[in-house]
Amino acid sequence: MLTLLFGPCLLAQKIKLNDNNLTPVGIYLSRSKVNGSKAVRVVKDSTIIPDDEATYARINNFEFSQGVIEVKVWSKILKNAPSHARGFIGVAFHINDDNSKFEAIYIRPANSMADDQLRRNRSTQYFAYPDFKFTDSRKIAPGVYESYEDMELNKWIKIKIIVKGQQAKLYLDGRKAPSLIVNDLKLGKDAKGAIGLFVDIGTEGFFKDLVITKE
Repeated sequence: MLTLLFGPCLLAQKIKLNDNNLTPVGIYLSRSKVNGSKAVRVVKDSTIIPDDEATYARINNFEFSQGVIEVKVWSKILKNAPSHARGFIGVAFHINDDNSKFEAIYIRPANSMADDQLRRNRSTQYFAYPDFKFTDSRKIAPGVYESYEDMELNKWIKIKIIVKGQQAKLYLDGRKAPSLIVNDLKLGKDAKGAIGLFVDIGTEGFFKDLVITKE
């Protein structure tokens, strides 16, 4: 179900998240409630061991190139999560037809709450699948594709991603300054594809209030 909101040269679509317009890719998908709010629950398939894989609820029949993606997320760490679980949750975009290529920006709320400064510096993350995961960016350009930002587990966080050409900016909770800036999106300035609600290992993720504005 789409609610259309018109503006100058823009079309904002408020997308109702339900079984009819979401396809699970490497995840378990269900309806749930968090803190009294209805939401979509997304948990990574435990048989998928590597990090930064195609593990998201894919929005059906929707193509995105550039514009704005806004969604509220809530992440918990599962009881059986491995020790390196950080509450990974975010948005995949420019997903191709067979889920073999996409890029994503996600957050690690547990890192923001850590006493270790290096972990705090890794609270946000950009990666591109399959050839530019977080391990690749840390080898090639340490600290360029991740950053610190103040956030918490077990709390609604508003994610806003602005994609324009080959640049993406991440904003959290309505803050004026971006938390992360990526100036060289790896799929290129003309990339397009689907959008997905992304989680990674050890995370019980919840999503609501998805609004996408296409230029």
